[in-house]
Amino acid sequence: MYAVIKTGGKQLKVEVGQEIYVEKLDVEVDGVVTFNEVLLVGGESTVVGNPLVNGASVTAKVLKQGRAKKIIVFKYRPKKDYRRKQGHRQSYTKLLVESINA
Repeated sequence: MYAVIKTGGKQLKVEVGQEIYVEKLDVEVDGVVTFNEVLLVGGESTVVGNPLVNGASVTAKVLKQGRAKKIIVFKYRPKKDYRRKQGHRQSYTKLLVESINA
């Protein structure tokens, strides 16, 4: 059984037992988070929401709060002596999908 959930402006296909990385959620480590915005539930029979599946939810356990590796954002204009260097680290939450309720 799988589901497509919406979180952090993105859509993710999840299955029970899968570890996923999502945009930072304000939940403590070892806490439980429930996603009520389920767009699709699949398995033996597929249920597609319009836009959401009524009564469906996905629960997940928070494994870790962290930050991704640094990326460098470098802007420049050739021959104009314009250079800007900036670093960025995106915050994330690592989750373990525990159940899909449809």
